[in-house]
Amino acid sequence: MEEDQELERKISGLKTQMAEGERKTALEMVQAAGTDRHCVTFVLHEEDHTLGNSLRYMIMKNPEVEFCGYTTTHPSESKINLRIQTRGALPAVEPFQRGLTELMNVCQHVLDKFEASIKEYKDHKAGRKESTF
Repeated sequence: MEEDQELERKISGLKTQMAEGERKTALEMVQAAGTDRHCVTFVLHEEDHTLGNSLRYMIMKNPEVEFCGYTTTHPSESKINLRIQTRGALPAVEPFQRGLTELMNVCQHVLDKFEASIKEYKDHKAGRKESTF
């Protein structure tokens, strides 16, 4: 029961500010009646295949995850349903959080490499201009 309350607290903290000042949940956790915390569907609003497929890939790397898949509700809606089912005693929210963290780390690494390459290119280009004079 305490774990469920902790999970609700974490999820309720994920809000996005709407233009009219109303608050809309960016993430919902949906559980079918009679299921436990090991099989959960997360609804991510304002997201599409870009996050869905990359997050699914990162989550499936976890050996404790039995199933992870996502669907888009409709092409005109920017919302995905991400379903996670785990083995053993691991609640589904843990691989979800770990997958998000790992995905952010990968994205930061790519961004760092990209910015370093741009700097290297500009430095190289500036060096060529100076040598022509």
